[in-house]
Amino acid sequence: MRARTTLGATLIVAVALVIGAVSFYAVLNSSVSGSTAQAAQQRLEQLGDREGGPDVRGIDALEDEFVQLLGADGAVRAASEDARETLGSTPLPVADDAVTMTIDGEPMLIVSDDIDDDQTIVLAVSVEDDAETLATVATLLAVAVPLVLLLVAGTTWFVTGRALRPVTRIRQEVDGITAERLHQRVAVPDSADEVAALATTMNGMLDRLDAAATAQRRFVSDASHELRSPLATIRQHAELAQAHPAVTSIGELAEVVSEEGVRLQGIVESLLLLARLDEGVTLHDEPVDLDDVALGEVRRLRAAGHEVDGSGIRAARVSGDPRLLGQLVRNLADNAARHARGRIAIGVTPSDQHVFVTIEDDGDGVPIEEREHIFERFVRLDEARSRDAGGSGLGLAIARGIAAAERGTVVVDESRWGGARFVITLPLSS
Repeated sequence: MRARTTLGATLIVAVALVIGAVSFYAVLNSSVSGSTAQAAQQRLEQLGDREGGPDVRGIDALEDEFVQLLGADGAVRAASEDARETLGSTPLPVADDAVTMTIDGEPMLIVSDDIDDDQTIVLAVSVEDDAETLATVATLLAVAVPLVLLLVAGTTWFVTGRALRPVTRIRQEVDGITAERLHQRVAVPDSADEVAALATTMNGMLDRLDAAATAQRRFVSDASHELRSPLATIRQHAELAQAHPAVTSIGELAEVVSEEGVRLQGIVESLLLLARLDEGVTLHDEPVDLDDVALGEVRRLRAAGHEVDGSGIRAARVSGDPRLLGQLVRNLADNAARHARGRIAIGVTPSDQHVFVTIEDDGDGVPIEEREHIFERFVRLDEARSRDAGGSGLGLAIARGIAAAERGTVVVDESRWGGARFVITLPLSS
């Protein structure tokens, strides 16, 4: 990563420097050439003396300049000393625009101007100094650009290494954390920058992984215990019947096996449903009348001998999985039936964009400090720990899992009679 960062930064700077150097050289070349051409044109106008025409004898007396006066036929009528010595009678080229040519091994800029119908004055100005200046600038740029690139690369390598050193340390620390060492955390630097935020985020992730691993171990332990209990009961009765066939009847053994088999089946089905909910089960999305579901539970509980108030049920329709929504209400209804002393109430109340399903009883209620704890798996309160009263401890966990899968919630508070009141909140179908 350090090498890639350095290479990337160096390439970007290299492209910028090359473009800048080329642009600078082009602008400088245009400026120098323009200045020289302008100076030559001004000198040409001075020599032309537009009011009375050039003095031939004056041109012949010029030194250190290349000046020629040409006639209409192109012949040289007069020339400066340097022009005569170098070119003799050879005329300089005449053009509308300035041209550059080499005279006696020296680059010259040539400009010309018509004096009258039969005379043209031509001036050649040396541009050797300009060429040397531009060559010097080009050399400096050719040396400076690589040096700057080396400086940028070295600085980037140093700064990147220093900046990534804490990241490397975090990576090494995280790499050493295994499933057996999830309690370890990454040291958070005091820099209060992105690296510190990364360390904090990593610690948050480790907290969640640690909590998930702890919950998984507790779940496996509790599941093993719950499955072991009915299996042990079946085995004890089978061994008793085998050792003392005259004491234990076949009917009694069959009844025990049947009861414990049903309990095993319920636990396994609950575990499978929880696993599906954890994996994000694909739900059937279809209209469901919650009032019909609630009225069905009222009838079922009344048939079992419970006093159930269903007067608070109002018509409400949601979109979801009918089977799972039915199990959600049934789990809470069965929980109320186990803990109620005599009265149960089920209500369905639509409001704005949501519908509230309430299931309350007149039992002992749920202490405030336990109201979140009871939704964990295999959790039963102290007064309901027996298998007959407390169930498997999975019903409320399943209820909350189904509600979450249906984009809803389940909470518990106090009922009107001092018992428990479970409130399901689901979005109404549009």
